[in-house]
Amino acid sequence: MRTGERVAEAAEKQGNPGTPAPRRWLHRLTAALVAVPLLTGLSQAAPAAQAANLAQPANTGSRTAEVSLSGLSPAAPDEDDTLTVSGTVTNRGRAAITDAEVGLHAGPRLSTRSSIEQASTRDGYAPGLDGTQLTGKNTSVELADIAAGATRSFTLDVPVKRLKLGADGVYQLGVSVTGQTQSEAYPHVLGIERTFLPWQTEPADTRTRLTFLWPLISSSHLTARTESNEQRTPVFRHDRLADEIAPGGRLQRMVSLGRDLPVSWVVDPDLLASVDAMTKPYKVSSPGGEPVAGKGQADAAQWLNDLQQATADKEVIALPFGDPDLASLAHRGRNVSGTLSHLGPATETARTTVKTVLHVTPLTDFAWPVEGAVDPSVVSVATSAGARKVITRSDSLRETGSLPYTPNAARPIGGGVTAVNADARLSTLFQGDLSRAGNSALAVQQFLAQTLSVTEQDPNRQRSLLVAPQRLPSSSQATTMAQAVRALRDNGRWTEFTDLAETARAKPDPGANRKVPGAGSYPDRLRKQELSTGAFEQIQETQRSLNAFSVILSSDDRVVTTFGNAVRRSLSTSWRGRTGEAGQYRADVQNYLTSLTGEVRLVQKSRMTLSGRSATIPVTVQNNLIQPVNGLELRLTSGRRFGLEISEDTKPVVIDGGHSQSIKFDTTAKANGRTFVEAQLYTKDGAPYGKAMTFQVDVTEITSTVLLVIAGGVLLVVLAGARMYTQRKRRGPQPDPDAPLEQENPADGGPTGDNSRDTGPESKDSPGPGEKVDC
Repeated sequence: MRTGERVAEAAEKQGNPGTPAPRRWLHRLTAALVAVPLLTGLSQAAPAAQAANLAQPANTGSRTAEVSLSGLSPAAPDEDDTLTVSGTVTNRGRAAITDAEVGLHAGPRLSTRSSIEQASTRDGYAPGLDGTQLTGKNTSVELADIAAGATRSFTLDVPVKRLKLGADGVYQLGVSVTGQTQSEAYPHVLGIERTFLPWQTEPADTRTRLTFLWPLISSSHLTARTESNEQRTPVFRHDRLADEIAPGGRLQRMVSLGRDLPVSWVVDPDLLASVDAMTKPYKVSSPGGEPVAGKGQADAAQWLNDLQQATADKEVIALPFGDPDLASLAHRGRNVSGTLSHLGPATETARTTVKTVLHVTPLTDFAWPVEGAVDPSVVSVATSAGARKVITRSDSLRETGSLPYTPNAARPIGGGVTAVNADARLSTLFQGDLSRAGNSALAVQQFLAQTLSVTEQDPNRQRSLLVAPQRLPSSSQATTMAQAVRALRDNGRWTEFTDLAETARAKPDPGANRKVPGAGSYPDRLRKQELSTGAFEQIQETQRSLNAFSVILSSDDRVVTTFGNAVRRSLSTSWRGRTGEAGQYRADVQNYLTSLTGEVRLVQKSRMTLSGRSATIPVTVQNNLIQPVNGLELRLTSGRRFGLEISEDTKPVVIDGGHSQSIKFDTTAKANGRTFVEAQLYTKDGAPYGKAMTFQVDVTEITSTVLLVIAGGVLLVVLAGARMYTQRKRRGPQPDPDAPLEQENPADGGPTGDNSRDTGPESKDSPGPGEKVDC
């Protein structure tokens, strides 16, 4: 029903419902005649209506209804095509919409990229900007009354010739709903949605080259923990990755959608390593309990197989392992000693992982800071591991000149480094909620319109552009990206797809900006999401512990690879906006490493007593690891340097897995008393390993004074015996005791009869009564 007819019907409804038919026809004729000057007045008042419309409150006037376009096919029509427009109308007002009609508005040709952007953000109906509603067959469709909050769907099939498009270019196409409400009881536009119709009747003489990055990146899923078996069964933080790679999951959709598209794959090798680990039995951490078996083994094998087929003969760009946050490293981490040293191994691990899992040789000389935002420090860190090309974005590396066209993405920025500047308008089109069909369809049409507008800026100058979407697109965002790429590929009249390496080699435009913005221009929004300096200090502490632990192991690859990758995951860009989770991950890695290093330890000794001048002190070292350790030394230190001497205070430690070893130290006691002995393990390079153990030793050694006294007593006994023997020998044979005694004259000095003897000398050979021997 046309506008004039609806006005006539409105007048009829206000009359007596019982009026005879001839009179109803008279009412319609009168209303139609009245509608002519009324519509003329409305058209003359268009500028004023436009201004008034912009000031309308929400859910009134041309904002009463929400028009959403779920489909526009073909996205880039030919002259002989029929354009199918489908969508819905939702009543956002408080009263029902009656006499609703959906129609098309052929808007103006949009000659600049900014005009396309402005049209996409404009709200409400503006007659001077939205054009007039098309008339004729199949240019509109009537809808039943729409109650408040209700939604009606519609489909329009319009021959493209009816649009009367002129010269090649981008045209605005409006889809409006016209009707009336109880408070506004006259036909008027209640809502409008705008989209864009790229119109190119013949292939362009010079087509724009386009590179579209297809990011295959996820968050960190693997822990540093493995089961203590020969298979070293990995343990995951959770099983969310299984959901992502399962049919219908985000990553499964990324692979399925991208396999037939002309895109450049950008992968985080950590994702490949994690899924590869899931192809074998794996475990998943459970709160407060033992790890449980994972569920995604079959899906992991299928996903990797599909990815191998999708990337065969395709360009693959490998980010450093774990996708380290280059801006966080530049702003917060570079002042922590040793932090930047992780980038080199991350790049080498990336190359090896991709070749092993996907069987393709990736490009590793591209760095991609988050959202392409750079400053001099970010560029410096990004290229510190060998990358010579940095993927930036044009809302960071902005064009400052007066170029009348969008320049090539590639341009030198000094030091032999090339910036490949992604187009911000194209790269940010696929953000937000694209699960709504209207948002998705609009994003596709904007993508086509913007690329055609670039080509038309200078039709004789070929440009090479880069599209770098968000790192972690959702399933709906990935679906919309695929629709846009497919529509542009199938059209092929103004663009052609090329690899990232080709875009990076394109000749730079002389007028393109080559100056990296200063540190003050880095977005505060992104800076607030960065890892803290304390986070990098914790990461380095873990790395130092790992270095000390690895040197004592006979098979250090069991630990170095697992923990080295965990440390690199701690640097991941995916931790932005997840401070709590990031801190917990770092703590878990550090605590688990500490628990492992504690499995090689000294067994605490109790108080011991040493008797004698020399003794042996045993110290036990326990190895609860499953592999031997052979890079340790045990050092024993006495607290009393002159009380207890340790002859060889350092001895090597070699222990099989699951065993203990008692190491003995020879000591010499020099004084009685109490002393404390410290036992400490050291690595071969002299670094302490683990905590020192201190124990008490009581020395009860016999002193040298006592020995001298004993020796003196023994000597006296020996001398006395020798004297007695000498005296007896001097006296000769003893007289016969049975012979009669001879009487001698006392005057002669002979013996007398009293048998007295001279005991003077003998009295000194033995101790007298009451004397003690110090033995």
